[in-house]
Amino acid sequence: MPTPAPEPVKTHRWTRRQYEQMIDAGVLTTDDRVELLDGYIVPMSPQNSRHATAVELCRRTLEIVCPPSTFVRAQFPMALGTASEPEPDVAVVPGALEDYVDRHPTEALLVVEVADSSLAKDREQKRLLYARHGIAEYWIVNLIDQHLEVYRDPASGDYKSKTTLERGDAITPRFADADLSVADLLPA
Repeated sequence: MPTPAPEPVKTHRWTRRQYEQMIDAGVLTTDDRVELLDGYIVPMSPQNSRHATAVELCRRTLEIVCPPSTFVRAQFPMALGTASEPEPDVAVVPGALEDYVDRHPTEALLVVEVADSSLAKDREQKRLLYARHGIAEYWIVNLIDQHLEVYRDPASGDYKSKTTLERGDAITPRFADADLSVADLLPA
């Protein structure tokens, strides 16, 4: 007798509200290291020391060039639509820290992901998520290839422009008037 075909795996898509209720109720804790992407609760990669160093280098470097009407957040959630609450490694958001006491930012001038084991997810799933939500500029600090991938000009669910910069190059964030050295974003 032939073996019956297995039933397809059933998945459930969550809303940001349901996800936050699970956090408030203690179903999800900081020990779980997950984020909500397009309705799915997905694991976040563990951080090695190079990743942690790169996150801090990006945060400190961007703080220097941020206009007074913005601030830099490191590894905190953003509220993107009704079904996503990613936790980018670094985000430059409008306003002041006090503006987000009772809510997460819904927009950013720049989002940065530091990628080693998460490179495929950052290049595909997160790139498309940020583009769909109009994040004007998205950077991937690529620790594997030791370069910076710059995505700009979101349109029709993706970015129209991609540039790859090497350690010796400089970049001017769209919201700033100053150049940054790519080497300042990459651990030595």
